[in-house]
Amino acid sequence: MGTIIEQLAGFSAGTRFEDIPAAIVEESKRLVLDSIGCALAAIDHPKGRIGIEYGSLVAGQGSATIIGAPQRASVLGAAIANGELINALDMDAVVPPGHVTPYVLPGALALAETANASGRELIRAVAVSHEMSWRIGKAMDYLRDMKDGQLDTPKVFGFASTVFGATAAIAMLQRQGADTLAHSLSIAGYISPVQSMMAFFHHAPATTIKYTMAGAVVQSAVMAAHMGLLGHRGDMQLLDDAEHGYARFIGTSRWAPERITTGLGEHWGFAAEQLYKRYPHCRVLHGPLDCLAEIVERHDIRPEEIDGIDLLVEGFVEKPTWLTRDIRHVNDAQFSIAHGMAIGAHRLKPGRDWQDPGQVFSPSVLGLMQKVRHRVHPDYLKELSAHASARPSRVEVRARGQTFVAERLYPKGSPSPDPANLFSTGELVAKFHANAEGVLPRGRADAIVEAVMELDGGRAGAAALMALTANSNA
Repeated sequence: MGTIIEQLAGFSAGTRFEDIPAAIVEESKRLVLDSIGCALAAIDHPKGRIGIEYGSLVAGQGSATIIGAPQRASVLGAAIANGELINALDMDAVVPPGHVTPYVLPGALALAETANASGRELIRAVAVSHEMSWRIGKAMDYLRDMKDGQLDTPKVFGFASTVFGATAAIAMLQRQGADTLAHSLSIAGYISPVQSMMAFFHHAPATTIKYTMAGAVVQSAVMAAHMGLLGHRGDMQLLDDAEHGYARFIGTSRWAPERITTGLGEHWGFAAEQLYKRYPHCRVLHGPLDCLAEIVERHDIRPEEIDGIDLLVEGFVEKPTWLTRDIRHVNDAQFSIAHGMAIGAHRLKPGRDWQDPGQVFSPSVLGLMQKVRHRVHPDYLKELSAHASARPSRVEVRARGQTFVAERLYPKGSPSPDPANLFSTGELVAKFHANAEGVLPRGRADAIVEAVMELDGGRAGAAALMALTANSNA
């Protein structure tokens, strides 16, 4: 059977494309498309721009594509830049333990491109890396854990554990055998970034690197895969020893390793909890934003007509990052409850416009912020206990001497009892085009969609896809 590290390595090296269920293949393609779109929309965002600039400096020149940029970079540089770009707007997909794709996809894209890997090889790496990240995340503390009917938020948390999935994806594209891959995975654990998310939540103004910096995880994963390939020895006991191994030094109080290994290679679980984001804002506000959009669009309410916005939101938000009204950087706007509702009321197309400094700091938005009040939804814990995706939300907009009300239990894009609540592939394609607009010509964007959707057909390779994402006019 082997240790957990050895089982994960066997899963990575031994999974053939033909072993992956069709639904997981489709979900992997959807993740690639959504992530490329998020990156394209972020090329002028400060976090995205810094990622491009730093990625262009790392390890000299190379042949790997930075999405939306004209220059090419080393594998490491392009992977770092693309990780920062995908996550810059906070519009990328979410699956336990949280944001996963900006950490596990960039290295895979860079390696697949430079190794001239097939589309099927890329999809295989995407599927395995997400499944591994989900399984390890489920074995650890979770942000919305409950105890005795109350929220039991962990004292230490972050997305650093995605370094294993990120390393696996790279190693698979390097065609590492299971023995070598096991060493690579162990090295990844040893050089894993720390779990810094709670500092981000509790300190305002918050750092602009956010909860866990994508570039840091990507860099660790690239190094780990190469070090294993070059002959460094790992520690096969790293995930088995709860007292002295990864679980202890990464700070999780819960360690349920059976969640990692049970059904590994036979049951694929990540897609059932995968969700996509409509708005470039922290997911905690998506339910209220859905309600707000319903109200202002149905009744054609203009921002200047609004006398007040009252909302009920999930109980996780009573921390400085979400409570801030002191907007100093566009990054602050991605998390502030008051700012998010104020900019949502302006009916901007979700995407880069929400992060445009002219919109973020406009007198109209900043003024409307002062009219936003929130309380924790009284049914939050009850609904969360009944369904992990439940985020009960209620919004009241006072305007024209009336009060307009909307309520939702599940934000759009989340798994729920209603399959229509999920983002269809058509809706994801529309989101992609909205994000690519103004960065790439429509014909090029159409070609990217076609190339992604044909990755499993054998006609489109990773190099051809990535070449389409470069912006020769940037």
